[in-house]
Amino acid sequence: MTSLLIKIFIKNGDVKDAEVRRKYGYLGSFTGIALNILLFIGKIIAGIIAGAVSVIADAFNNLSDAGSSILTLVGFKFAGRPADKEHPFGHGRMEYVTGLIVSFVIMMMGFELLKSSVGKILSPEDIKFSPLALGILIASVLVKLWMSLFNRKLGKIINSTALKATATDSLTDSVATTVVIISMLVSKFTGFDADGYAGVLVSLFIFYAGINTFKDSLTPLLGSRPDKEFVNEVYERVMSYPEIVGVHDLMVHDYGVGNLVISLHAEVPCQMDFEKAHELIDIIEDDLKTQYTCLATIHMDPVASHDEETQNAKAMVQKVVAEIDTSLTIHDFRMTKGTTHINLLFDVVVPYGFRYSDDKTVEMIRNKLHEIDEKYFAVIVVDKDMTM
Repeated sequence: MTSLLIKIFIKNGDVKDAEVRRKYGYLGSFTGIALNILLFIGKIIAGIIAGAVSVIADAFNNLSDAGSSILTLVGFKFAGRPADKEHPFGHGRMEYVTGLIVSFVIMMMGFELLKSSVGKILSPEDIKFSPLALGILIASVLVKLWMSLFNRKLGKIINSTALKATATDSLTDSVATTVVIISMLVSKFTGFDADGYAGVLVSLFIFYAGINTFKDSLTPLLGSRPDKEFVNEVYERVMSYPEIVGVHDLMVHDYGVGNLVISLHAEVPCQMDFEKAHELIDIIEDDLKTQYTCLATIHMDPVASHDEETQNAKAMVQKVVAEIDTSLTIHDFRMTKGTTHINLLFDVVVPYGFRYSDDKTVEMIRNKLHEIDEKYFAVIVVDKDMTM
């Protein structure tokens, strides 16, 4: 069914195209609006027939989902707008902002339903068992399960945080409705009024879904760590050029899917012709732009890759750093020899949350190098890996 809908409404399958991606978002949003409104109407009817607050609570949950789909639709529309003078990196993050708004709507709905459910526990009312109401709820579970699979597939195709969150929300809804069905059956066959308690569980499910949506939307806005597979792919692509001897300080800025900014440092042999090295960097930047539809900036670092004495000193420093902790690495290594001391200049990459402070780490490296040779004077810059 999902493949059929994609085939009908989306002719061009290139998801790197902003217009195609927007069509996927529209398909998910319009489908969500239509189905959630139908579910709301069906559950309201079922809830009125049965007189069950948990069913009515579940109905309004579907109404909030329809509203969320409308916000997602608006988010995709704004996210697809091109860059302008005020927003040179485009409007891609509007999708995440929409997700934040949706999360607050969901959590507010969950809180209101929790209050009404607690009221039902304190002042219980008789529930009328209805096969029609039960049938509507069972159909709702099946529809929500399909919606979860539908949105998950769309979200995976275009790598959409909003659609993936909607898929999770739909799955949570199906669980919540199942709880309502169980409460109706318990009330029918045991006489125990479980309606209010089921309403509390449903409201908690809704609130939990809102929190997860909030987290999924906030993380990319704050600046999240890039996908490890993507990072490795970029490293391998740059290192595939034989003249490149090392890559470090890779940073990926996400301004919305399809709006990436990649920057990195590429090491080239210091004896390489400057113009040829500059031309090589331009070629690699163009390669990254074409492959990942991004802005790419590469800083060129000349290194003495063929100087045996420098390479031996670098290997010695790497061994010293690894003795402190294997998670520490170095780059941009240079060596200058004076009459009284030897300068070893390099950056050390210290992981976030490392067991030693940056100052302590630098002090330990300097002391160990000084123990090896009193002439060694280490000039160390502490660096952080933005991809780990």
